[in-house]
Amino acid sequence: MQAARYSADPDDPLAAALAPPPGETPAERDERLRREDEAKRISDEIDERLKHDRAAYKRHKSTFKLLLLGQSESGKSTTLKNFQLAFAPKAWRAERASWRAVIQLNLVRSINLILDILSQEMSKAAPQPTSPVSSPFLRPLTSQGRYIAPDQPSSPSSSPSTTAPASSISNSSSATNTDPSSPASERSSSPPPFQFTNTHALLKLRLVPLRRVEADLKQLIGAATDEFAPDTSVTFGQAEEANAAVLYDGSAARRRPAEFYVRSNVSWRETLRSAYQGLHGDSNGEQQSSATLDGQSKLEDATEIIASCAEDMQALWTDPVVREVLKRRKIRMEQTPGFFLDDIARIAVRNYEPSDDDVVRARLRTLGVQEHRLVMERSGVSSLATNDVSREWMIYDVGGSRTSRAAWFPYFDDANAILFLAPISCFDELLQEDRRVNRLEDSFLLWKAIIQSKLLAKCIIVLFLNKYDLLEKKLRSGIQVRKYLPSFGDRENSAPVLAQYLHQKFKDQHREHSPQPRRPFYGYVTTAINTKATTSTLAAVRDGILRHNLQRADFV
Repeated sequence: MQAARYSADPDDPLAAALAPPPGETPAERDERLRREDEAKRISDEIDERLKHDRAAYKRHKSTFKLLLLGQSESGKSTTLKNFQLAFAPKAWRAERASWRAVIQLNLVRSINLILDILSQEMSKAAPQPTSPVSSPFLRPLTSQGRYIAPDQPSSPSSSPSTTAPASSISNSSSATNTDPSSPASERSSSPPPFQFTNTHALLKLRLVPLRRVEADLKQLIGAATDEFAPDTSVTFGQAEEANAAVLYDGSAARRRPAEFYVRSNVSWRETLRSAYQGLHGDSNGEQQSSATLDGQSKLEDATEIIASCAEDMQALWTDPVVREVLKRRKIRMEQTPGFFLDDIARIAVRNYEPSDDDVVRARLRTLGVQEHRLVMERSGVSSLATNDVSREWMIYDVGGSRTSRAAWFPYFDDANAILFLAPISCFDELLQEDRRVNRLEDSFLLWKAIIQSKLLAKCIIVLFLNKYDLLEKKLRSGIQVRKYLPSFGDRENSAPVLAQYLHQKFKDQHREHSPQPRRPFYGYVTTAINTKATTSTLAAVRDGILRHNLQRADFV
């Protein structure tokens, strides 16, 4: 064995280096051979790992890479869901059940938000008067929530500018004094006090268990709490905005309620999928961990409590006094992400199963860069697909907040295409991170920076002017575009006209700042939560991207 392992040539330097030391004992020899075998095993493992890494790198280089870019809450995650629904329906159905807890959490959070607002308003309300004639509590509220005593004389503090109703606080900080279109009665009188009854107090008590449901579902999903916390200093007269950003009205800076988020796009799905499989007896006889059993217990309890509170939730949401409270605070629940209050009767049941539309509308904020591997199934493969590259896409959903945008640049180097989402319904809103910047202006600045980047000179860039449905609702409510976008001028104040105007603006920037001449422009007006319309749009985008790649390769 010794002769086979080492060369006998005394002039061979390698043989001299590997030769056993003189006077080696049998025990030392065995130990030396054991070390040599271990070193060879490690070397073989490294070689095998390098081989796999080279193969993985080769596959990675041949995979089509798509980046989803845009500011926070522009619809990136919703667009990704539409990609999965349109081109990988089997994989979509496999993970659809895991969204049930997220949808339930969206519903419960909306109810708890209303309960918090109701508690604030009820704490300001006076006790029920014992005499309708002599009670001082029939006096109107001021904008600070104080009652005017019967013998209290009028003072500057109770002037029209102080006692203006919350509902009349418009997009100008001085609208209560200077807006000529406001009726004189609105500028000179206080809003009547809310007529709370024992029913409201009873609803608050009966819906207390939903607090525990929210905490359990957050813990199960692995959601954390965002750095943006509610501003407890907001007074009754200030318009509290529950949408993605505050209204562009020049009022004091304020923060929306904290939003839950997750950092991983895989772990929470796996956790919920395992728990639901155990509930339905699909664990295939495998031993379930204590964490899985605990998750199953929390899911069962949450579903049971939500179902038992269905009537009370419906009563709270449809109560006219509650609707008036939300209206005065300018809180538009219908426009918030994850809105399911109109579907309480369908969702708050024990056998609820999410629909495709429910999953697309569900809100779960993700932080950091989320990587998704999309293998297009037969129904999702384009007729232009010529190889496996056209069938496997890596989609990167990156964070849209200002603090997350620095993480975009490492992905620019080898990106094949970028899908940029610009929400066009936010022309009257300010950034959550910077109250001095209009959200639409921020989208234009982002678009310009991406277009003129030399790293992306050969990258296909597709524009989605998203949230067209919210734009229609906002303009139908009477909001004037030219007040926030002076360049819009005297054009018709309608959603189609504004969408066409913005489409042309983005196109002009694309032509002006692109480093390559005659760069193709792909722009679409979209509503991401409309799955049918978005599917056809994504199919056109997919075919356009593939056709562009084939043209660059001289295949067509």
